[in-house]
Amino acid sequence: MKKKYVIVAAVVFVALLIPAIIAICSGINITGNENFTNLTGIVAQISSGMWASLILFTLTLVFSMPIGLLITFARRSRFKVIEMITKFYISVMRGTPLMLQLIVVYFAPYYIFKIPLSSDYRFYAAIIGFSLNYAAYFAEIYRSGIEAVPKGHYEAAKVLGYSRQQTFIKIVFPQMVRHVLPPVTNEIITLVKDTSLAYAIAYVEMFTLAKQVAAAQSSILALFVAGLFYYLFNLLVAFVMGLIEKKMNYYTK
Repeated sequence: MKKKYVIVAAVVFVALLIPAIIAICSGINITGNENFTNLTGIVAQISSGMWASLILFTLTLVFSMPIGLLITFARRSRFKVIEMITKFYISVMRGTPLMLQLIVVYFAPYYIFKIPLSSDYRFYAAIIGFSLNYAAYFAEIYRSGIEAVPKGHYEAAKVLGYSRQQTFIKIVFPQMVRHVLPPVTNEIITLVKDTSLAYAIAYVEMFTLAKQVAAAQSSILALFVAGLFYYLFNLLVAFVMGLIEKKMNYYTK
């Protein structure tokens, strides 16, 4: 495990030093090189966007994952009305573009309720839109994990005198987590890239700033920096989720 930490750290370090390595190999003086100065300036200009993307990513996970579990319970409800409403919600969230959902969440308060919109609401609209969308995907992933638990485990829990809540917490939930980790990892990686869609409601995140810098400088270097950020971030996400997945393997032993 320590070796893997070292490998990831080395990859991140080398990737961040790529411009310097290229310059050294080319025999260029880095200190006075205009391209290297431009690179550091670009990173400084889009750094606030990186922070905005990280906040959007983190808060979306914080809200969408537990909401998704609640939607799963509603989807598996014995009441047909609740089940049908939940199915419709999941169908709409998965069947329409996320960009369209963000626009609806942002403009709906004004066009429906005539509530004036402030610039600060863009941030809240982005969080709400992303959370509602990803909650629908997480809900179906959770449902598949719950249904993958053998029925015999439910019967054994009943024989032991477990209540429905105890059965879910002590038996079903741990197994569900193990089953859903790979698809959840895929969704989290997708979320990292989807944060760039927040530009649809003029929420200034990293990719928006990178495009602005690229247009102002007539150079695609800012876009490469943004791509490097997304790649390294997803590399770390995949690594952390891989460690969690290995930790959960003790349930199969």
